[in-house]
Amino acid sequence: MSIQYEVEQLSDSYGVADSFPKDFGYGEEEADIEDSPAPSDSKPRILLMGLRRSGKSSIQKVVFHKMSPNETLFLESTNKIYKDDISSSSFVNFQIWDFPGQVDFFDPTFDYEMIFRGTGALIFVIDAQDDYVEALSRLHLTVSRAYRVNPEINFEVFIHKVDGLSDDHKIETQRDIHQRANDDLVDASLEKLHLSFYLTSIYDHSIFEAFSKVVQKLIPQLPTLENLLNIFISNSGIEKAFLFDVVSKIYIATDSSPVDMQSYELCCDMIDVVIDVSCIYGLKEDGSGSAYDKESMAIIKLNNTTVLYLKEVTKFLALVCILREESFERKGLIDYNFHCFRKAIHEVFEVGVSTPRPAGLQAMGSPCSKAVALNGTPRNTI
Repeated sequence: MSIQYEVEQLSDSYGVADSFPKDFGYGEEEADIEDSPAPSDSKPRILLMGLRRSGKSSIQKVVFHKMSPNETLFLESTNKIYKDDISSSSFVNFQIWDFPGQVDFFDPTFDYEMIFRGTGALIFVIDAQDDYVEALSRLHLTVSRAYRVNPEINFEVFIHKVDGLSDDHKIETQRDIHQRANDDLVDASLEKLHLSFYLTSIYDHSIFEAFSKVVQKLIPQLPTLENLLNIFISNSGIEKAFLFDVVSKIYIATDSSPVDMQSYELCCDMIDVVIDVSCIYGLKEDGSGSAYDKESMAIIKLNNTTVLYLKEVTKFLALVCILREESFERKGLIDYNFHCFRKAIHEVFEVGVSTPRPAGLQAMGSPCSKAVALNGTPRNTI
């Protein structure tokens, strides 16, 4: 389905990204840990840990099950370890294990070695609006034990619920937590253990960007994807490009230029608009069909000469680009380069399948005489 818009502007204030139908692409499949697959499961595992009421379950529901943040106020406190199999995309494909805050690592019946051994990332959630002294103590205990079992784990700290803090308070809280956590590691001779810190809230897009950074570390093809995006935008006159998982709005890759929150929010809102309109006008009368398919494409022109351009890459992934109107006048060139980019993405994720090498990406200003191959080598084209 192709959609084109010309709009005066998009609102500077963004609500929660919950406009996907809640049954779009996801089936909520929570299971007790006793029913979980063996630790040898090939899917990366992400652990959500933290004290009670820190917001772990709310994060999971908002990001992966499209629950409104206001609805999370009525979630019951987690009292068991739950496994959530995230299988919306063949590229964003992992398990999230949500741990209750009262897990006792000193309990001999708790097999923490089995759990940590198969973990790709450990997210520890700290409530920034509460006294975090106890949370820092639990953080140190958790990451030190996990590191000794599996030094390859990525340790992520979400300083959560920052929507209720002023900008100065946010910065001061992050600095204090960062300093105390790292001092504890130095005192324990764990200087090699690296912690990444993120300011997050379920009431804006910060939680989605933080989860994007976490998931990217679990994608071995990330450098290749970034290189392909860099080649694509440099030869197409595009300012910024994201490769999105359309359901979760996690971006699994972007080009090497810095990410600013406003651009990311614009792209997230564009995905919402496309899916919402497609659900209303793109489905058949009986409700059959798909709100997102290989024909999905959208163009939104803003009144500040900015153009947002969305194209389907796979049934799970979308390329969302930000460019200027004058660059978009070469739409034929952009579409050709996108065709090459899309073929390359499919090659990256095809295992053991031999496919023809895609043609080179044509450069701006010379659409017929020269192109850049996917490995960056200049080559002639017809």
